[in-house]
Amino acid sequence: MRVTLPELPGAGYEVYEWRHASAILRSDFPDEWKDVMNILKSFKVKRSHIMVGGGGKTKLAQEIDSEFKSRGWTEKQFLTEIKVDAKVHETPTHKVDCVKGRVALELEWSNKDPFFDRDLNNFRLLFDLRAISVGIIITKGEDL
Repeated sequence: MRVTLPELPGAGYEVYEWRHASAILRSDFPDEWKDVMNILKSFKVKRSHIMVGGGGKTKLAQEIDSEFKSRGWTEKQFLTEIKVDAKVHETPTHKVDCVKGRVALELEWSNKDPFFDRDLNNFRLLFDLRAISVGIIITKGEDL
């Protein structure tokens, strides 16, 4: 569902949510909410961000990651396992770019559909395991 966030007036963002994520984020995780809103409000896409070639983490992604990391967000891989009878099967998750408390955030700027599927499945699993309460994916819109 597309939503409007009054904290981002005219900032050029399209925001979609599922299961009232912005309400949960705003009320249950106010510090993380402030971090996300402040970073998105102040972030500007620069020509130099999109004129460089691909490969690895882009300059744009590095810039956004550094903003989150300066506010205490960290990269994290959740170590999970499934136990069937007495046999334990390790099932580590994909690393999440930025985690703070129970909020997880991925920056997928120029990746293809399989990466979105991977991130959405990862967030669903972590939510179902009660490891996170909210998952956020930041990506470019079709206009870019």
